Amino acid sequence: MKIRRILATAVAVAVTTPAVLLSVTPAFADSAPTAQTQAKPTLEELEKAAAEAQEAYDKALAAKTAAYGVLEEALSDTAPLALAAKAAKIAADEAGAAKTAADQAVTDAKAALDALPETATEEERTAAETAVTGAEATAATAAADKTAADAKAKEADTASDDARVAAVRAYSLVQKALADALDAKTAADEALAKAREEENQNQDCVAEPGLTTALTGVPDSITAGTTTALSLRVSNRTDKAMDDVTAHAFTHATDTSGLKETDKLLHLQWSTASSPKWHSIGGDHLINGIGPLKAGAHADIKLRLTIDASAPAGNGAAFISADYANENGSCGGNPDIAMYDFGVVKAAKPKPGKTDDTDPGKTGTTGTTGTTGTSGGSGPSAQGTASSNPVTTGGSLASTGSSSTTPQLALASGAAVALGAAAMFTVRRRRTGSQV
Repeated sequence: MKIRRILATAVAVAVTTPAVLLSVTPAFADSAPTAQTQAKPTLEELEKAAAEAQEAYDKALAAKTAAYGVLEEALSDTAPLALAAKAAKIAADEAGAAKTAADQAVTDAKAALDALPETATEEERTAAETAVTGAEATAATAAADKTAADAKAKEADTASDDARVAAVRAYSLVQKALADALDAKTAADEALAKAREEENQNQDCVAEPGLTTALTGVPDSITAGTTTALSLRVSNRTDKAMDDVTAHAFTHATDTSGLKETDKLLHLQWSTASSPKWHSIGGDHLINGIGPLKAGAHADIKLRLTIDASAPAGNGAAFISADYANENGSCGGNPDIAMYDFGVVKAAKPKPGKTDDTDPGKTGTTGTTGTTGTSGGSGPSAQGTASSNPVTTGGSLASTGSSSTTPQLALASGAAVALGAAAMFTVRRRRTGSQV
């Protein structure tokens, strides 16, 4: 019968689902420490476990759907077994009525026999006795028929009830099996997602020289108390798209001795066409207004460098780098850090009797513009690498009368700081799953 097949399927699902759960659980369950450490499952093993859990869930869902259909049919008044039970009940009722009538016929025949007068003929008495005998035989047959009909009615009713109970049981079993399969599937999917996330987070960023930066507009010297407009271009010169590109900019300055850092007196801001408001570059040295870059595309960022009027004469440099992170977890960046040097000229003292109306934060007041150092066509080339290559200047230092060695060493130290900050930011973005 169909209900038996469904019940068998339900039992099979209920039995095999925990087995599947047990087979895939060791691949992702957090187990307590044991004497023997279990090897961490590979990504391929977790993918296989997730696929098996999905297959078990699909089978359990199909079994539940089938069991529900059988349950509806079994509980219906038009179900074959329900109709058979109904027909058997009608037959039993009819047999009961026939027996009642036969019993009454016996009673009537006996009453007729007893009512015969003493003057009745022998033929009349014999006929009455024959009627009683015939009525009793008919009553016996009716009683047997009723007993058989009652038995069939009871059997049909039991079969109908059993079918309904079996359907309910089958549906309950497949519901439990489906819940277990869903738990197994959820656990497997979560374990796989976690493993993939860990793999993405642990994926090393790669050096990508095709992601280039070029800073233009850097003069030979900048007068303290002025603002200088610069332009940064970040180019994706690879054959692949980059989902999230960021640039890093850092300025470093010292006095003429190279011993006193004056970084806090330099203020760098950025602006783009999509984000025209000026944004200050903070301690993370981040310029995040670039976003995705298609292969061969580039992005232009406006920069402005303001030097406080209180800044002493000395030497300064701007350091530029860029990196990228993709949605699939891959990441990388320019292996070099570009350095652009400039001199810092002390602001002129106001003449007696005149008010100094210099506004160092006013946009549009530019410092003395000299010749920008160039290398490689579009701008100064990278001045050092993320490994151990020293940083060398690509522009020109202002003539301050000091030894050229000291300020260059100070600027090289600044480059190392900038590079370290950029590298750490790249790692932080990668580990926190920063996406577009």
